[in-house]
Amino acid sequence: MKQELIQSFILKNGEYFDPVLLPEIQRQLQEVSDEKAAYILGLSLQNPTLILVLAILLGWERFFLEDIALGIVKILTCYGLGIWWLIDIFTAVKRTRDYNFKKLSQAILLSK
Repeated sequence: MKQELIQSFILKNGEYFDPVLLPEIQRQLQEVSDEKAAYILGLSLQNPTLILVLAILLGWERFFLEDIALGIVKILTCYGLGIWWLIDIFTAVKRTRDYNFKKLSQAILLSK
């Protein structure tokens, strides 16, 4: 992928990933062909701040991170009597960034 496209992707989506992983993401993006770049650039990622707000207000962030089964169990147990809800608030941003990295890595593998 062209360096300009990589920089554009990092500027647009950098906050959605763990800052420590950004050099690894750049390295992976360099291996993507220019023909497949549109697929990567059009990838829809989750905003960690929005997921944190959902975790605080509703506790439904697991559904947005494609963790449907645990989301249902969480709701059925009244958010783990509040304990699960509290833990999820503190881990929502990291889980979102991990989810985004996993989604990007899978898209890069599919585009090779």
